[in-house]
Amino acid sequence: MTPAGQTLPAPVGVFGGTFDPVHHGHLRAALEVLDSCGLAAMRLVPAGQPPHRNRPVAGAEERLRLLQVATAGEPRFAVDESELRRAGPSYTIDTLTVLRAALHPQPLCLVLGADAFLGLPDWHRWRELAELAHLVVMHRPGAPLRPEGDLAQLLAARRSDDVGDLRRRSAGVVRLQPVTQLDISSTAIRALVRDGRDPRYLVPDAVRDLLVGSSSYRHSVEVQVRA
Repeated sequence: MTPAGQTLPAPVGVFGGTFDPVHHGHLRAALEVLDSCGLAAMRLVPAGQPPHRNRPVAGAEERLRLLQVATAGEPRFAVDESELRRAGPSYTIDTLTVLRAALHPQPLCLVLGADAFLGLPDWHRWRELAELAHLVVMHRPGAPLRPEGDLAQLLAARRSDDVGDLRRRSAGVVRLQPVTQLDISSTAIRALVRDGRDPRYLVPDAVRDLLVGSSSYRHSVEVQVRA
């Protein structure tokens, strides 16, 4: 907590995922959180080896390139390659530990979808995440969020509806942030491209141009293997 009446620099958002491929649903939600929470920047972090999801269809370099072209027009978006360059599973706790050391005392906001938040107890060292960053949970307006057990206790103890609290301390707040949730999925986009159909208007035009020429997505096979 900062001294009374003082605030820290504007927080930096951290929004991770496979981005396989990135689409307008990711980008719109990230932009709304950036603006609504008064963030200085949003770091989009593509996972290298996601421990809780199937292996990405496209390789690291292709997903990185798609994310770079998708975010090129928004200077407050930054693509963070750290998980792609780090060996082993892409644990969020490792990413936040590095960022906390580099940016201290600037606040960090780990940006999560509602489903990811409800699944936090399955994450590696999940209880430590709120010691390194605020948790900003994106949800559909009016949709109930019903955590249970230890997660419900975390929300009850740390929830704040005052956006200013994100700048009064470096970490530790849980904020529920309503966002426009577009009904777009990377799985559906992969299926379109694989079937030779056009993903226009689901992804930025620059991403579409790369997708239609991508051998990874045009010839993909959805293999149900856990990382």
